[in-house]
Amino acid sequence: MFRLLHVAVLVSGIAVGAHAAAAQEKVTYNMAWLPQGSSIGIMVAQDKGFFRDAGLDVNIIRGYGGNRTANELDQGMFEFGHVDAISMLLNRKNGGHIRFVGATNTRSPAAICHIKERRQPKTIDDLKGLVMGGGSASPVQQVVPAWLEMNGKPKDFIRLLRMDPAVVDSSLVEGKIDLAECWAASNRAVIQKLAAKAGLTVGWIEYSAYGLNVFGAGIATREELLKTKPEMVRKFLHATYKGYEFAIAHPDEAADILVKLFPNADRDIALQQTREIGEMITDPLVRDRGLGFMRNDRMQSSVQFIGKAFELNGAVKSEDTFTNAYLK
Repeated sequence: MFRLLHVAVLVSGIAVGAHAAAAQEKVTYNMAWLPQGSSIGIMVAQDKGFFRDAGLDVNIIRGYGGNRTANELDQGMFEFGHVDAISMLLNRKNGGHIRFVGATNTRSPAAICHIKERRQPKTIDDLKGLVMGGGSASPVQQVVPAWLEMNGKPKDFIRLLRMDPAVVDSSLVEGKIDLAECWAASNRAVIQKLAAKAGLTVGWIEYSAYGLNVFGAGIATREELLKTKPEMVRKFLHATYKGYEFAIAHPDEAADILVKLFPNADRDIALQQTREIGEMITDPLVRDRGLGFMRNDRMQSSVQFIGKAFELNGAVKSEDTFTNAYLK
């Protein structure tokens, strides 16, 4: 009798466990690139069980650039993705229907990096005639000329060189180019580590220091998902920003988590990126609104600048690019 009861309880437990597992809603998140600080909140939420507690079974996948991530998200290949403002606007200009639901970079993380031992530019004027490397399909090819014009310089004030993205960072350190595109919480840490190995130091000029007031990047999803699964979106965002809060408070542990989930990652770089995203994700002007909140005035500024740089001709309105409604 005892054995029969024991078996019955065991089978009942297995059934309950199977039901609980089945109740987990499957979600895929695309990082837009290789594992890095910009998506650290997602990784922490995964490792700490925040998604599981919210009833979500989240799969984190690498991406292949902002434009591809935005377009694949729009096509329904995954539920959420890390998308930059330029890729968002280009997708919507071409008829896409994705929207930001939370911020990761409340302002632009972009800068122009240089090697201090070779030159030390202090202002835009010091960049005249220098060669800047950028990915062949990178937005930098349009952003830099528009940024230069904004500051009263001709578009060719800096000589832009289209390169394989995989060699831009090393080319700067090796002296093959004078300048390179770089971003906080992303490849800036990579460049700094490469430079340190060569006994060199990296400096940079941030676009934001010279008038570029744009939104950086955030978590995006399809408008169709906002209508059909609003609670799933809320659960995902709640768990995600709980992960970012943990990463901000415990950057060392967060970096360990990134390396645990993605063993090929460099911990030193992961730690620096985690600390940098901790600064980028918080907007001092709306700190009381909590992590993820997006300002309409910054979105309007983004649409204005990006619209001019990429000749969008008013095809996208700022209010169509984001919503804070699902952060509540």
